[in-house]
Amino acid sequence: MTRAYETELSAKPLRALADVSYPMHDVGAPISSGSFRTLGMVIAPCSIRSLAEIANGTTSNLLTRAADVVLKERRRLVLLVRESPLTITHIRNMLAATEAGGIIAPPVPAFYTHPQTINDLVDHTVGRTLDLFGIDVGNLPRWGEDAASARVEPELASQES
Repeated sequence: MTRAYETELSAKPLRALADVSYPMHDVGAPISSGSFRTLGMVIAPCSIRSLAEIANGTTSNLLTRAADVVLKERRRLVLLVRESPLTITHIRNMLAATEAGGIIAPPVPAFYTHPQTINDLVDHTVGRTLDLFGIDVGNLPRWGEDAASARVEPELASQES
């Protein structure tokens, strides 16, 4: 549903971009087994429903089963939860997922990079997410790098406040 709302890709061209894909209800797919080797898993976007299932160990589909396997194998699970505002139930589920070993990484824009396009925002989120797996994308703007061009002099900062 999210794909249809947020992209112009239909399901078939999207699947063609993947090396491998499995039907959502195929809980017996290779990725649902701990012997299937991965660095971990990113769920982007992560719906509140998926978060709740992962946090509570419910595995009603391949996505949440694979996430459960990632946690049991002590691999990295990164959830890009983007719901807002949050209820106490959402926050409790985020805590439970974190306690189980997951990482909650909302795709919050980093404006210190001075993004010019939506792609700049997306690229930064993707880069920060891949950082969590030790994968360096190479051109990710980082805090403190090239700080001279973005530095505000202390006198100006106090005058602006």
